[in-house]
This record gives sequence, structure tokens and C-alpha cells, in this order.
Amino acid sequence: MKRIVLGLLASSAMTASALAADIAPAVIYDLGGKFDKSFNEAAYNGAERFKQETGIEYVDFEISNDAQREQALRRFAEDGRNPIVMAGFTWVDYLKKVAPEYPDTNFTIIDDKVEEPNVRSVTFKEQEGSYLVGMLAAMASKTGTVGFVGGMQVPLIGKFECGYVGGAKAANPDAKVIRNYTGDTPSAWNDPTKGGEITRTQMAQGADVIYHAAGGTGVGVLQAAADAGKLGIGVDSNQNGLQPGHVLTSMVKQVDVAVYDSFMDAKNGEFTYGVEDLGLADDGVGYAMDDNNKDLVTDEMKTAVEAVKAKIVAGEITVHNFLDDNACPY
Repeated sequence: MKRIVLGLLASSAMTASALAADIAPAVIYDLGGKFDKSFNEAAYNGAERFKQETGIEYVDFEISNDAQREQALRRFAEDGRNPIVMAGFTWVDYLKKVAPEYPDTNFTIIDDKVEEPNVRSVTFKEQEGSYLVGMLAAMASKTGTVGFVGGMQVPLIGKFECGYVGGAKAANPDAKVIRNYTGDTPSAWNDPTKGGEITRTQMAQGADVIYHAAGGTGVGVLQAAADAGKLGIGVDSNQNGLQPGHVLTSMVKQVDVAVYDSFMDAKNGEFTYGVEDLGLADDGVGYAMDDNNKDLVTDEMKTAVEAVKAKIVAGEITVHNFLDDNACPY
């Protein structure tokens, strides 16, 4: 993402320290905590990167229940925190209520949209990244059966699920995909034990590659797969290193960049509003390759996936978006 570096005119008499004094960033995590090894931790990493590069401190808060959401938003706004970044789609209703009351505060919500003049909404085309890891799963599978473990059963996670199934079917039309969710309440994001139980059930049905989109619950998915000598697929952050040699890849999305850019844009006086929907063409989503999984993904697999990635970017392949009709054709 290209940036314009603004020169400070001498006539403005504005020093770097004065500019820094005008920004007091904050980030509020979703349930599961900032060290969930997944979505929230990516947000934390973006805030940390900003602090390390600029020397500007930020404040953050980990909610423990939904009742704290509006209270946390109001507290930070009243304290003059600006911008305030929220990680997670579950902030929508609270932000719709609070943002109009603080028109001079810039807000960013990640993973959903709020149409207010002082709000930036950052969403991702998770279906595109999931399509690619679905292809890798089907190509790596020895049984022809792969699994998907979702966290809370909500339309957003349907984007992951449907994209994954589409990719698996593209690589192997006869592939069987077992799909389960850990629950329909926010606790579904932070239940590694249940994640492990579901994974073992899927493996008993023949699944030998299991993709999770379940936040902190996914740690249990990856652990169970590794314990059984099978392969897991991580999500949001690069989770290849959680079980080295047993995580085929991770479907990464640039939550960290969304936080970093919000803070940096505010610092530079470049904060913009409206919706940013980031996919493969924007490097907003992708799949992770590193030393931990280099022996698991063959050159043939990578070549096939890169060819499809190029076609998606070029518009030659359109990956079904679950949110278009709240349905999956597979």
C-alpha cells in the first residue's frame, strides 16, 4: 500500500513532537484476548509495529463480555483517544450508537461495515484466501477427505467455509469436506478443548487436513491434528509455527496492517473514511509459506495455487461470497 510522505512546511511551525501529541491511539480486542495467536493478536502486532516505528504509545483493552463493549468505546472517546480501532464484527451495533456522539473522533472497525462519516470500515475477501488453502488441503490429502472447523456460526465465517470448500472441489471434484462449528455464542472463539474434540471426530471420519476459522479455539484444532500426525491449516495470523511440520499453511489476512495503517494515517493527517474491502489483489489475504511448512507444500502444489491466484486477481475466476446470498453452492 503506497503512502505519500507529507513534508512539514517550515511556515507551519509544526514539529514532529507536536504532530505526535495530536494522536492518542487505542485498540479494543474482541473476545478471546489479544494473545489468541490469531485475529486479536494480529491487531496487537499492528499496534506494536506502529509504536516501535514512531515511539508513540497506544492504549488497549481486552473485553471479557459483551456488556463491556459500549463502556469501553465511550471511555476511550471521553478520554480523547483518537483513532479508536475495534477488532471484530461484533462491534457494529455499539459503534453505530457511539460514533455519532463523538463526531471529532476517528474510528476503525475491522471485519464489518458501519456507515458513519467518522468511521473507516476494513473488511476482507476471506473467501479468496480460503479458496487457495482449500486447494492446498485437497492436494495434500491422502484420503480425499478434509475438514473445516468454524468458531461461532455467523455469516462472516461462512465466507471462510464456502471459499475453502470451493477450493477443495476445484482441486479435487471428488473431495469430501466435513464441516462443523464450535457454537453459536461468543464463547465459541475461545474453546480449544472443544476445537480438539471436533477435530478428532472429523479425523475419525477420514479427514487428514483440517482448516479452522475459530480464533483461539483453533489452537486446539491444530494441536489435535498434530497429535494424530495429520495436518492443520491456521487462520488470520501465520500459525505455521504453532505445530511446525503439522500446519500445512495458514490463511492470513492483514488485520495487523489495518491497525497500523489506521494509526499511521491519523498521525500523518491522512485518515480516510468509508469501506476498504481487501482481497488477493490488494494482498489483504493470502496463504503463508515459511520454513515451518516448506516441506509440506510441493512445487507442484504451489504452482497450481499461484496460477489460480492470478486468475482470481485478473477476474477470470470469481470465488463465491457467502454474504451475497447467505448460501454456499457446494
